[in-house]
Amino acid sequence: MFIDYYEVLEVSPNANSETLERIFRYFAMRYHPDNRETGDEARFSEIVEAHNTLKDPVKRAQYDIAYRDHAGLRRELTEEASNTKGIERDVVIQARLLSLLYAKRRHDVSNPGIGDVELERLSDCPREHLEFHLWYLKAKGWIARVENGTIAITVEGVDRVNSEHRRDPTIRLLDHTAP
Repeated sequence: MFIDYYEVLEVSPNANSETLERIFRYFAMRYHPDNRETGDEARFSEIVEAHNTLKDPVKRAQYDIAYRDHAGLRRELTEEASNTKGIERDVVIQARLLSLLYAKRRHDVSNPGIGDVELERLSDCPREHLEFHLWYLKAKGWIARVENGTIAITVEGVDRVNSEHRRDPTIRLLDHTAP
């Protein structure tokens, strides 16, 4: 797990060595385990680790590469979180999965599951994207793995599909023209 040492020391990534030393001394005195009022051994260890990394020019340069990569990931997450189209697309995919599993259960109650590869093909969603949706639907209790390892809709999932259909009966979850 990435630890933001600049955040730990509450300094800018542009902070010079004098600033790092001054801030380190302040936090070290404040969180040192011998300080009866504000001592915090875990916080002190974090501060020492951050200081030891950032005070060494070679270690800091290596850390800054990882820091920039992490900042890029944060930026990507922020952009994705602000894009409501992604959430709307997820809702459609989840509804499609439930609809497929509903239809399969209605078609063959004794063998209600669909395998991972077939589910990927039928939903037109690649496995790496499908994992999130399957996790969510399982966590809600709407789908489950059955004895043979396939995925099937649960009673709660059937109720969910029925309640969605009652809200808007014109919704077409599956395109019958797809291969």
